[in-house]
Amino acid sequence: MQSSLSGEAAIVGVSAAEVGWDTSYSVAEIMALATRRALDDAGLTIRDVDGVFAVTPYFWMSSVTLAEQLGIQPRYTDSTNLGGCSFVSHLGHALGAIATGRCEVAVIAYGSTQRSDGGKLVTGADNLPYEIPYGFQHPISAYALAAQRHMHEFGTTREQLAKVTVTASQWAALNPSALKPEPVTIEDVCKSPLVSDPLRKLDCCLITNGGGAVVVTTKERARKLKKKPVYVLGAGESHSHRYGAAMQSYTTTAAVASGRDAYEMAGLGPKDIDVVQIYDAFTINVIIGLEDLGFCKKGEGGALVDRGIGPGSKAPVNTSGGGLRYCHPGMFGIYLIIEAVQQLRKEAAARQVPDARRALVHGIGGVLSGHATAILGV
Repeated sequence: MQSSLSGEAAIVGVSAAEVGWDTSYSVAEIMALATRRALDDAGLTIRDVDGVFAVTPYFWMSSVTLAEQLGIQPRYTDSTNLGGCSFVSHLGHALGAIATGRCEVAVIAYGSTQRSDGGKLVTGADNLPYEIPYGFQHPISAYALAAQRHMHEFGTTREQLAKVTVTASQWAALNPSALKPEPVTIEDVCKSPLVSDPLRKLDCCLITNGGGAVVVTTKERARKLKKKPVYVLGAGESHSHRYGAAMQSYTTTAAVASGRDAYEMAGLGPKDIDVVQIYDAFTINVIIGLEDLGFCKKGEGGALVDRGIGPGSKAPVNTSGGGLRYCHPGMFGIYLIIEAVQQLRKEAAARQVPDARRALVHGIGGVLSGHATAILGV
């Protein structure tokens, strides 16, 4: 049954900023720039904002830093950090805050200079002492364990993992903002350098700079602004562990719980979704995500990828090119929302999914640790 919260808030502005290999901006400046552009997209100004949501690993109090940078004293603030899924989580938090009158216009923002900083991901998480002797690489090796176990349990193939990247490259070729738009083949992926068995270089996300922002407001105010409102129909979040060694299962994640709650709030199911955005820091994420979110049975994610998740398919996934081929400045969740909104507003140009009216966005944080799901619609 659809929740009374469903559709009480809408996304009215989105923007990316400084997506690329180089930048002269600081992290705070990137967040502020993205926010100003998203507000302009909505037809709003800084003076309208009374809710600030932000996460970046560069600042302990991210929303406080962003508010200072923009000169905002908000009525509602949130720096909840669940890793790369934080922004999808914030979308649900903003829905609740707006629906209960805690704020009226909320911004959700991110910024990173990971590429310019030499590629090192700032997380505050180190390898556990008993993992270090085995050459464990955080976070890649935890995802590699998940991939190995999925292959063992369900017969998922090396080629099916590779096809996730191949499909991402097909979408990226249609995205003028993608940093790696050139096509790749299954052979290219399988012959790229081994990073953490079975994951190879082209199974892993890019390392870039960039930021992004999303503006959310009441459904009443949204109807008066210049862009088509994209309503937050459902939201859910959960987390099951911090480190990979503590995972109860390497093939089933807390996405089952976050997805269930999002579907229930929206009163919808997987068959109602037209376009899917799943955080693809690594190729295995997409396969496990499609299963846990109900688009196929457990163990059949590889077969679904084989059937097609690219342009022209019945199950379009990661239409921007994703973290594998579009960009990945440390945390990718904000771009999942931006791409979903552009698809639902029919602004995706060559990569537009025809007749898209419902989108599922799923963020993943840590090492398959944090999960947040949102269902958006027009």
